[in-house]
Amino acid sequence: MHQVQVKYKQLRETATVPSYQSKLAAGMDLYSANEEPITISVGEIAMIPLGFAMALPDHYEAQVRPRSGIASKFGITLPNAPGTIDADYRGECCVPLINHGKQPFVVETNMRIAQMIIAPVIQATFEIVEELDETLRGEGGFGSTGN
Repeated sequence: MHQVQVKYKQLRETATVPSYQSKLAAGMDLYSANEEPITISVGEIAMIPLGFAMALPDHYEAQVRPRSGIASKFGITLPNAPGTIDADYRGECCVPLINHGKQPFVVETNMRIAQMIIAPVIQATFEIVEELDETLRGEGGFGSTGN
């Protein structure tokens, strides 16, 4: 197993350190750090504070993704899934949640609202060329390889 060290700075008393829920979990749960309940009306987006800042190692990112439980039961997801937290960001981590459900959703303090995966990042450069190599797919776009 490969592990990286992430520096964690608590910014709110209500913050909870992200944690894995099983030995082989890919994502760690993120917990809301709002001091009062936040109600997200149907169709609305709310920024939910996590109450901490972090320093990722160089060449890593944090991918923020929906939790399958609240997504499938209540229609609560991220409008930008997956979201990215860059290695050089030092502000408070927050999660934008959108309510695609049929009724308002209340985010309580210390509720598991999303998951975070720490992943390596490879930066690319572009080589400007006149022609690209040919492939069987060619210019076939959306849906060109089947349903």
